[in-house]
Amino acid sequence: MASDGGTFSSLRFPEYRRLWISGLVVFLAVNAQTIGRGWLARELTGTNAGLGAVLLSFGLAMLLATPVGGVAADRLPKRTILVAAQLLLFASSLWIGLAVQFDFIEYWMLMVASGLQAITFAFYGPARMAFIAELVDGGSMSNAIVLGQMSAESMRIIGPTAAGLLIGGVTWGLQAVFLFCAALCGVASIITLFLPPGRVRVAPVRSPFGEMVDGVRYVRRRDDLLLLVGCSLAVVMIGYPYMAFLPTVADEIFERGSSGYGTMSAASAVGALFAGYLTARRSDRQEPWGVVVLSGFGFAVGLVLLGVAPTFAVALFVLALTGGVSLMFQSTINSLLLTLSEFEYHGRIQSLVMLGFSGFGIAALPLGLLADAVGIRTTFVGMGVVVAGIMLVFTTRRSRVRERELLLDLG
Repeated sequence: MASDGGTFSSLRFPEYRRLWISGLVVFLAVNAQTIGRGWLARELTGTNAGLGAVLLSFGLAMLLATPVGGVAADRLPKRTILVAAQLLLFASSLWIGLAVQFDFIEYWMLMVASGLQAITFAFYGPARMAFIAELVDGGSMSNAIVLGQMSAESMRIIGPTAAGLLIGGVTWGLQAVFLFCAALCGVASIITLFLPPGRVRVAPVRSPFGEMVDGVRYVRRRDDLLLLVGCSLAVVMIGYPYMAFLPTVADEIFERGSSGYGTMSAASAVGALFAGYLTARRSDRQEPWGVVVLSGFGFAVGLVLLGVAPTFAVALFVLALTGGVSLMFQSTINSLLLTLSEFEYHGRIQSLVMLGFSGFGIAALPLGLLADAVGIRTTFVGMGVVVAGIMLVFTTRRSRVRERELLLDLG
């Protein structure tokens, strides 16, 4: 059944609607907690390196856990995975909140909490994305994926704002952020309990490692899937770390301080929301491979323009553009991967895509060292050029794959 074309058409499915609402609550908690953890890291260490190490621990933990999360999403009931992940988020948020409240907080606790959140998302992400294919019909899947991305982007605006209000305007102060996030994760767990368990494959005889290898082999056998996964990994690892450097852009280039950083982050999220709205509205009338190419090149152009933006106002416009095309790029690739692959591999394929986001956390450190050596503007331009090169390779290889497919169809 085809989608009816409405912007929020996939929300007509009650079970998907519950998944979407629970995700909205989780993303609010995660984004609010990220601000709180960064603020706390700065208070405890007094250095930017302290914040960078927290991000690095997130990336390393996700890198190790993501392949296992993909296997779990294919083996276990997805509702069970989602509830367990949300309860782990609840426990880690509560732990830090109580540590701040009773003044026994230490820096290593933030490192552990960051790692736990990464492990949680390594399981939560593939299970949630694969679950979408079971809760909506095929014609609505692209719309459902875009709406899921929009929920995450909207919380990038609301979450930090809520955290800032709690830090500055509540008697409890910083601990209120973490306790509030713990409560949100508890609410999300309750909502998720009302979802169906999710389909489960017959238990395989192979080990979890064998399952991971099988998933990689499946992707390697399929030129279309390999092309999409490889492009996503490369673009996310090289291009997405731009967000980690926005504090430097706001403070050192445009001299706008923390308020400027908040405005820049909001501009990127607003652009993503607007692009998500348009993509969701037209999801049934788009040629997805073309959207991947256009949005990928658009993202590359956005990085280059950010590197040469002469004023703060221009930088805000560029960030809105960059946020918009990055959402279109990632949501369209996810939709294609779920549509083109077999159900039994959905979780493992999504875990391969998520490896790019673990690489984003890891790549931020060497890119930061490069920025220190040659300047943040030059680094942004270089990142954009590399992303454009990746998209050029993607476009060329896609043409060759299509030629082979046509030859096979003809004879």
